[in-house]
Amino acid sequence: MTDQETEKDGGQNSKADVRRIVMLSGDLMFASRVRSVADRAGFQFAFGGNLPDGDLSDVRYVVLDLATRGGLAGSLKAMCLERCPQAAVIAFGPHVQTERIQQAKESGIEQVLTNGQFDRSMHLIFN
Repeated sequence: MTDQETEKDGGQNSKADVRRIVMLSGDLMFASRVRSVADRAGFQFAFGGNLPDGDLSDVRYVVLDLATRGGLAGSLKAMCLERCPQAAVIAFGPHVQTERIQQAKESGIEQVLTNGQFDRSMHLIFN
């Protein structure tokens, strides 16, 4: 949280209170749905193609869209263990992309879901 953001919230949120979800995707439409759920659950939301630079100590979830960023599935868990070990890693993708789903499971990603499963359960996952 920047100093300006802290001023806007009256200083009520400290760095320790900030929780962030990072979504790696190229799908802006679905990302807006995830952002909405994240906002309601009290998370800050970051969106992009790769893990952001800088401090990731406030990241609680890293969400990987296998349809648009499936190439990251093999290395993402290792990157997260190094940069944000406290974050749960979640991958989701079309049920017909069985190879990408299997690769994500084999890479050690904690939760690998189909698009429909993730869409229906994200409000329960982000707690």
